[in-house]
Amino acid sequence: MPNFAAVKLHETMKLMTCFAMIMAAMTTGLCACTEKMERTEEIEAQQIFTRTTRISDVINDPAFGDWGRLIFPVDEGYWSGETLEDLRLVWYNYIDPNKTVEICNYLKVHADSVFLDIYTEAEKQADPQKRNTGLFFFRGNPGAPFAVCNAGGAFAYVGAMHDSFPHALELSKLGYNAFALIYRPDDAYEDLARAITYIHDHADELGVSTSGYSLWGGSAGARMAAVLGNANYLYQLTGREDIPQASAVIMQYTGYSTVSPQDAATYACVGTSDGIAPWRTMQRRLQSLSALGIPTEFHAYDRLPHGFGLGTGTVAEGWLTDAVRFWEENR
Repeated sequence: MPNFAAVKLHETMKLMTCFAMIMAAMTTGLCACTEKMERTEEIEAQQIFTRTTRISDVINDPAFGDWGRLIFPVDEGYWSGETLEDLRLVWYNYIDPNKTVEICNYLKVHADSVFLDIYTEAEKQADPQKRNTGLFFFRGNPGAPFAVCNAGGAFAYVGAMHDSFPHALELSKLGYNAFALIYRPDDAYEDLARAITYIHDHADELGVSTSGYSLWGGSAGARMAAVLGNANYLYQLTGREDIPQASAVIMQYTGYSTVSPQDAATYACVGTSDGIAPWRTMQRRLQSLSALGIPTEFHAYDRLPHGFGLGTGTVAEGWLTDAVRFWEENR
């Protein structure tokens, strides 16, 4: 005859064990959920910038240290506005205040790792203007290829908040490691060469792949990308044979017209109402590159003026996705 008391005790013990396991799982999940919520709250607490935040408050935020002054152009004569939503940059159109706020908050959250010096302290002491340089690193997936984004500004100033930060941020969301370069307008090519060299030499610690990288730029920044995307100029400006040529150059609104068999695969876009960089000039250059067997892609957007950036809310919106596809096809 079965020992019902023993059976009952055995079943009770099984139930208690199951209950304990369920409680343990719930506790573990609750702890993980709590940790995630605490991290989210921490990030949200740091995202203090809004459209009505004063630009001076962003620049002087203690989290940014000395490099806060590089977030907006150091040449103050080329920008205006008291608050983030009021920002205006000379020669640029369609500045998106929501994107400006998003970028400032991204920099705030990642303030401990987002800025990189490309020159040593000794080099900056020898040439104080080199203090006006640096890379802003928008991290993607570990080991993913990188892109260097170069804002324009007619080699008078660097319009990064509209012409390189947004591009770098969006590329990072797609998993790519993206750098936005702040350069000296009078030594732009030297600074880009140094930036490429720095990334190449620190690739392991940065967690980026040096294979199949791309160079991006708008206006003056597009000229920089095209020049350093050329294999011969890359060697001349870096002095390094071990640094590979970029797999693709992504250009926006520039009148650069030089053509060489050593140029990289090139994607270009511009507006048909651009009074600074005629779209036909860009088209002719890409046709010449194509004749040399170099992969190209060209887009002219109806009635868009100069400096449309990401083109949010315009006929050009989404062009960055097309450019990424072109980059991937040529990596």
